[in-house]
Amino acid sequence: MIFPEFSPTPEAPVLVIGGAGVDMVGRLKAELKPGVSNPANIRISFGGVGRNVAENLVRLGQPVRLITAIGDDLVGEQLVDLIEAAGVDVSAILRSDEHSTGSYLGVINSGGTLHFALDDINAASAITPAYLHAHADLFQGASLVFIDANLPVNTLRTVFSLAGRAHLPVCADPTSPSLAKRLQSYLPRLQMISPNGAEAAILCDRPFQASKRQEAIDAAKCLVGQGVRLALLSLAEYGVVYATSETSGHVPAIRTKIVDPTGAGDALTATVIFSLLNEISLDDAVRLGVTAATLTLQHRGTVIPDLSLEMLYDHLVI
Repeated sequence: MIFPEFSPTPEAPVLVIGGAGVDMVGRLKAELKPGVSNPANIRISFGGVGRNVAENLVRLGQPVRLITAIGDDLVGEQLVDLIEAAGVDVSAILRSDEHSTGSYLGVINSGGTLHFALDDINAASAITPAYLHAHADLFQGASLVFIDANLPVNTLRTVFSLAGRAHLPVCADPTSPSLAKRLQSYLPRLQMISPNGAEAAILCDRPFQASKRQEAIDAAKCLVGQGVRLALLSLAEYGVVYATSETSGHVPAIRTKIVDPTGAGDALTATVIFSLLNEISLDDAVRLGVTAATLTLQHRGTVIPDLSLEMLYDHLVI
């Protein structure tokens, strides 16, 4: 078991609260030239950190309930239909007539690295404290809570209040460097946090070089020093480092052709949460997570549609 004080109940659903929307990702065929149309391969799929984690979890066999907000539009209805078809409980999804369904626009270079991105997450503001209080029963029946930092500040406060009353552990993804600070005051209450290098640097208030393993591990330990039980840092081509109060480690990235980087970190996060719930050792949990991220990098989309625990063990990193 990863944490002796945590008594997991894998048969109970994970309550995921966060963003969902439409992803449009363009992969450049050559160097980006401003002011002109650039040849690219463009794909459209559904995404959002919360949605991606929810779908990965349910495909691994974990029951999931999702609280997110979509617009009262056709693409929102299509998104809900797809999430429900995957097996996620969508009964608490909010339909807003004030905002359109969220969207993300990413441009990646020919090598598969993100060049820049735009996002519209305004729909998340519809997830208010009052809406969560109206669904407080979902906290009582959950195994743990996962959140992304797209949630408004007051809503985050309510999440931790309701989770505390239900004695639920909370796991979180900072989502972006600009949103990471929203989680700063809640670090002592987090069972797990899964930032990338830039987000970890914000939360630790110090830069570090992801290419230097010890500096990266020290950043993970910095988060643990602020109260996080498990810090899981995704460092792209430099792999993953992790730390708890008792141990730390590094799993190198697997050399692979990157088809689409979108969603790889969410696959890592979901797999480690699944492992935490199912009492898989921490070392194996991270190895499974890196495997899930690697397979997602090879997929043209945010979630592998046939993801399974058996698939991860078949491709498990050494």
